[in-house]
Amino acid sequence: MHRLSCEEAFRRLDDYLDRELNEEEMGLVRLHLEECVGCSSEFRFEAAVIESVRRKLGRIAAPPDLIQRISEGLQHAADQGPGPGSR
Repeated sequence: MHRLSCEEAFRRLDDYLDRELNEEEMGLVRLHLEECVGCSSEFRFEAAVIESVRRKLGRIAAPPDLIQRISEGLQHAADQGPGPGSR
């Protein structure tokens, strides 16, 4: 099995966190993180930053006028029916 260098693993960290790698690449990054203290530390840092941002975004309320505009836009799109070429 191919082993990733730190540079290769580091380039894939964002996609690994977002689970956008294929199964083999996920396994390679996971294996590297289990064996490499430096990359594992970087991974934990990035994961913590992402989690913190997600928590903060979850507490931000959308302005009522934005919610209304989105609802109206969705209703308008539903009233229009499927677009050309839809089946």
